[in-house]
Formats: sequence, C-alpha cells, structure tokens
Amino acid sequence: MGCFGFLKGMMFVFNGIIFLAGAAILGVGIWVKVDSGSILGFLGKIDNAPAELSQVLNIGYLLIAIGALLVIIGFLGCCGAVKESRCMLLLFFIIVLLVFIAEVAGAVVILVFRPLADELFMKVGTAAVQNIRKDYGKNPDVTGLWNTTMSMLKCCGFYNASDFIGSPYYVKNHNKYPPLCCPGSENPCNQTYNSTTIAGCFPKVKQLVDENTVVIVGVALGIAALEICAMVVSMGLYCRIKSTMA
Repeated sequence: MGCFGFLKGMMFVFNGIIFLAGAAILGVGIWVKVDSGSILGFLGKIDNAPAELSQVLNIGYLLIAIGALLVIIGFLGCCGAVKESRCMLLLFFIIVLLVFIAEVAGAVVILVFRPLADELFMKVGTAAVQNIRKDYGKNPDVTGLWNTTMSMLKCCGFYNASDFIGSPYYVKNHNKYPPLCCPGSENPCNQTYNSTTIAGCFPKVKQLVDENTVVIVGVALGIAALEICAMVVSMGLYCRIKSTMA
C-alpha cells in the first residue's frame, strides 16, 4: 500500500503541475485572441514597428492547442490517480503514448532525410535571396519581415549583405545596404567586409543550433524520459487498481 500511495502522490503532483502549466498557456492563448484589439493598439504605438508584429496574434492558436493538450493530460493524470479510475489512466497512457510516438517519428524523419537537408536549404536560400532582390524596399510586408528578422538575430540578409544587391532598396539608396548590415550605422551604408561584418541570418541560425546541440538533445531526452516514466507509472496504477478489483 505504501508503494501504491507513493505512485498516486507522484502522479497527482506531476500531473498537477502539467495541468496548471497548461491552464496558464491556454489562458495566454485565449487572451491573445480575445483581446487582439488592445494588443494591436499597443503594437501600433511602437515607433517604426513593422507590420509583421501583428502576426504575433497567430501564436494564440498554437498556445491554445498546446495548453488544451496539457490541461487534458494533467486532468486525466490527476483525477485518474485520485479517483483510481482505470478509464482515465488508460486515456492518459494512450495520449502520452501518441505524443511519444509522434516525437520519435519526427526524430526518425529528420535523421532519414538529413542528406536532403542541404538541397532543401539551397532551394530555400535561392527563394529567400530572390525575395529580397525583388521586394525588399518596395513591398512593406517583405521589408518589415526581413528587418524584424535581422534585428532579432543581429544578421544581414539570408547568406550575407550581397543578397541585397539589385534590390529596390539598394537601387533607391545609390547602391547602399540597409543599416542593419553595417555595425553602428543608422543610415544606408557601404558594406565593408572585415571582422565586424554581420553574418547572414542562415549562418547565424545554423551557428546557434550547432552551439546548442547538446542542450537541445538533452532537453529532448529529458522530455522523453519523463513521458516514459509517466506511462510506466500510469500503467502500474492501472494494473494495481485492476488487481484490487478482481
């Protein structure tokens, strides 16, 4: 009985945390969608704010989906343990198992198709450069999106500053680059290729991923271990409840 009580307590505490976290995420997502007028009003007061900032509202859908899933998992885990409900524990196990399978499938797909990644990135890079040279400085949406990306990542273009050559902005400003491509400059400038040159956004993202590979793998393995433990404990409770009812 001592072990059984310990398992029930662990299930309740662990899933209680998941439930509260899910409720918080769900609440934020709902607030983002319901109070979109206030958010847009706040964003509109920011000087020189790019139009793409309004796209933050779309994150609300993702937050609602993640929050709802966590709430359901937490609820089933807590109530299943406290009420000793085999049905809830079984549903909890199935949902966590499906999430685990989806994660494993995603990892396998990434590993299997990794050789095709370089080709895919080349196509994405070509499209991105064409996008810059066609619309940067002419299309407000494209210009704002790239400005926001470069400002956040402290980068310039997709590969480097040469991506802007021939763009409407480059031509309009007498063959000069955006200020974000020149450290310390607030006006269109001539890019100097030296040690202070800002890297392109793609190399910057790749560098960030490479530098944090261990952390990413560690977090992924930690989540997988928690999911396995949750499934083992839920099935342990399920079998124990079943045996006491027999």
